[in-house]
Amino acid sequence: PVLENYNLANNVKGIRFGGNQGDPIFAAADGQVVYAADGLKEYGNLVLVKHIDGYITAYAHNSKMIVKSGENVTAGQKIAEMGSSGTNRTMLEFQVRLEGKPINPANILPTN
Repeated sequence: PVLENYNLANNVKGIRFGGNQGDPIFAAADGQVVYAADGLKEYGNLVLVKHIDGYITAYAHNSKMIVKSGENVTAGQKIAEMGSSGTNRTMLEFQVRLEGKPINPANILPTN
C-alpha cells in the first residue's frame, strides 16, 4: 500500500510504500548500482541505481541490501529487502531523481 505520495512541501521526495520486514525490493529499470550503504542516516540502508538519460532511482530504509556498488542490475531484479532502517516503521521510500533533483515517480512509472 502507498503510505505517502510525493510531496516536497512535506519533505517526501518519493513514494513511501508499506510492507513487511524482509519483503523483496526490485529494481525499477536496468542500471548500475552507484551506492549501497547506510551513510545517509535519514534513509537508512540505501541503494541508488543510475539509469540512462540522467535518472537515478533510490530505495531507502532496507533491512538488507543484496547488491553492491558497481554491480549492474536488470529491471525486476531483487536488490534489497524491506525494513525500517533510518525510520520508525517498515517501508520502502522509492525516489526518482533527474539530474540530481527529485521528481514525482508517479509521472514516469507505468500505471501497472
